[in-house]
Amino acid sequence: MGDRPGLAVWLASEAIGSFFLFATVIGSGIMAENLAGGNDAVALLANTIATGAILFVLITMLGPISGAHMNPAVSLVAASRRELAWGDAAAYIGVQFVFGILGAWAAHLMFDLPTLQLSVKARSGLGQWVGEAIATFGLIITILGTVRHRPEWVPASVALYITAAYWFTSSTSFANPAITVARSLSDTFAGIALSDVPQFIAAQLMGASAGALIANVLFDRCNSAPE
Repeated sequence: MGDRPGLAVWLASEAIGSFFLFATVIGSGIMAENLAGGNDAVALLANTIATGAILFVLITMLGPISGAHMNPAVSLVAASRRELAWGDAAAYIGVQFVFGILGAWAAHLMFDLPTLQLSVKARSGLGQWVGEAIATFGLIITILGTVRHRPEWVPASVALYITAAYWFTSSTSFANPAITVARSLSDTFAGIALSDVPQFIAAQLMGASAGALIANVLFDRCNSAPE
């Protein structure tokens, strides 16, 4: 790791990033629904813009410290690629869940909603699961490909990918097991019924695994363009 900061600082970075990312996803969804007058397209657009914007900020700010994963799927892929120790990945994932959920609860507090909630918004079916698998697959290859070829563009690439994936996937691209759990604890615009969470997470992990395998072929084994 060279002169990078130690695990405690990495975890603090992941905690801050997860808190603000999850608070933004939930909070902007609440604000959007309040102001959109029942127009779901406008509400989704507002939610999308806020999420893409905060991703750019957080990855730019925290990427040099912890990698700004804020996502268990990303941390698991990093560990599988030996870029992060498995023990450190477990610590990352614990922090992502805990502080992400705190971010969701903070959003509830800010909008004078009950802190403890369970979503009843159904998000199920083959189309939704395929959407999540594709969303997570695309996120992983976006991260790994941009790190390999244009590392300075990682914040913009991830933010723009998620902005697009909110609209081209049927699931609106959760692409993150921790935020899926947090969203099940929020009966708001961004929510997901708790009963639908396991299938979403399974699809996300399958998509992440496929993304890591394809990235290994595209970006690690193929180091140069053909002559």
